[in-house]
Amino acid sequence: MNIANKISTFRILSVPFFIACLVYYTPERQFLRILALVIFILGVISDGLDGFIARKAKLQSKAGLILDPLGDKLLLMSAFIFLSPISRLVLKFPLWVSFIVISRDVIIIIGAVVIYMVKQSLDVHPTKWGKLTTTFQMFSVACVLLQCKLAAFVWWIAVIFTVVSGIDYVKRGFKILYALDNRRISN
Repeated sequence: MNIANKISTFRILSVPFFIACLVYYTPERQFLRILALVIFILGVISDGLDGFIARKAKLQSKAGLILDPLGDKLLLMSAFIFLSPISRLVLKFPLWVSFIVISRDVIIIIGAVVIYMVKQSLDVHPTKWGKLTTTFQMFSVACVLLQCKLAAFVWWIAVIFTVVSGIDYVKRGFKILYALDNRRISN
């Protein structure tokens, strides 16, 4: 296991602590909201750091292709679930925002599984839309944890990019499946 994969694993292992801070948060325990923010920011930093290290040191691996996006999905999906209406925070994501974000990720995961089952391999590369989506989703989570008044504006941008990138990934998935179908027919 290389250093980039260890950083991704750290991000995955930090998720239960992040969730615990949000679950046990009360207005009397503001330190838990701040601790959740610190854990989240460390997760965001680790996301950039593991990718940078993997590219610069040429440490890209099959494990990294799974661990890095898994860490991102776990951290962001847990944030959008536990910062939704079930949260005790004053400012939280409306249910529809969490639903859109989580639905996109579920569709992408199901699509990846279908492609893997059909193709027997999976080449995972984020698109520019996917990177923008992740960036604005991370900003929106940080804004909610900070209880920032601009949070609604940021989560609207995140939702727009989430929908655009979701459509883009679905189109790409169908192209891959359609190309496989055409090769089978011509053979």
